Amino acid sequence: MSLDPLFAHGVHWQELVIVIVRVVVAFAALMGAVMMMIWFERKVISDMQARIGPNRAGPFGLLQTLADGIKLFFKEDLVPEKADSFVFKLAPYLSILPAFIAFAIVPVGGVMSVAGYHFELQVADPPIGILLLLAMSSISVYGVMLAGWSSGSKYPLLGSVRASAQMISYEAAMGMSVIMVVLLAGTLSTRGIIDAQATTFFVSWNFVRTGIVPFFIFLVAVTAETNRPPFDLVEADSELVGGFNTEYSSIRFALFYMAEFMNTITMSAVIVTLFLGGPDGPVPHVMVLDQLVPVAWFVGKTLLFLFAYVWFRAALPRLRYDQLMDLGWKVLIPLSLVWMLLVAGALVAGWWVVGLAGALVLGAGLLFRAISVGRQRGGPAAFGEARGAPRRATPPGGASALAGRWVAAVPAASPPAGARGTGTEEVER
Repeated sequence: MSLDPLFAHGVHWQELVIVIVRVVVAFAALMGAVMMMIWFERKVISDMQARIGPNRAGPFGLLQTLADGIKLFFKEDLVPEKADSFVFKLAPYLSILPAFIAFAIVPVGGVMSVAGYHFELQVADPPIGILLLLAMSSISVYGVMLAGWSSGSKYPLLGSVRASAQMISYEAAMGMSVIMVVLLAGTLSTRGIIDAQATTFFVSWNFVRTGIVPFFIFLVAVTAETNRPPFDLVEADSELVGGFNTEYSSIRFALFYMAEFMNTITMSAVIVTLFLGGPDGPVPHVMVLDQLVPVAWFVGKTLLFLFAYVWFRAALPRLRYDQLMDLGWKVLIPLSLVWMLLVAGALVAGWWVVGLAGALVLGAGLLFRAISVGRQRGGPAAFGEARGAPRRATPPGGASALAGRWVAAVPAASPPAGARGTGTEEVER
């Protein structure tokens, strides 16, 4: 609360009313964004596949998502006989609430002034904002796991175990990429991270200052965290019927469906906040636009990533589960750990020292790799021979000519009774 200028003069009923209004507006905006995101994804994919997409409910099909939601709301809500009723009903809320709480700490604009009160365009700016974000991403795992466990069926349980392993695996790489941003900003507050990037347009963004690599690590890890293609193994219907939410119906199924899109919007906004300066951008010096242009910058950057997620779904095939785990544990986690050490070393010794050390390590690694490959390809073991054994001379015509002469010299006599084949067949075998 101390970081928000709204509470600079204490907490009174006027400040509380502004806080409530911010919460209601943020929730309504996020729910409207979810509806638009579902429509946007269906229309973009249909355009990529030369289809029309939703076009009946409302202009351009804009009300199709609302119609689907009303239909799901009035469908029968089924609870399996062997399910744990309380946990089964609780699990959808454990998936959708963390997405909204994580969005509450995202700055969507600058400081607004209304009736003499100055407040930031975000629901809350706690001093531990990034830790709250990581905590919410961890709690969402419980919603998936409890949904599969409480269903009383084996297929949802298998789907939830696989989903939990996927989400936990990619949280490590995501957390280390966030640590690099915190090291550069020197604060855990999301508003402080925005301010640390606002010195010079684009040049001071963490996308550049962290060396670009953490940005792509975070993007891939978040895509796996939100169960978006090509990491949508959580709901691989061709393998496990329907994943952890197989037994859900009606509004509870809709909550899981909304949670996925809400997480996509929230994490896109988080990427913009951490790496692309948030609402930072050139602002014209006009009284009316000073407070609105940063919001437009933030919305435009977020839409860029939302389109990228739709593009991933339309263009990329689904990974196998072993490929997904190998990418998380063998590629992203080691790469993020090494890059975090480079960023920390750059803060202490300077980027030129780290660049020189990195070039030396990379050159040594490539040299040892080349020596290893050369030994594997040129050594006697590559030809199936023991080390130190003399090689046989190959006659003119090569090994194929020698094998042809050997096969031709074998008589094709009739084999005795009970033999497996002719002499030639035995040689070939």
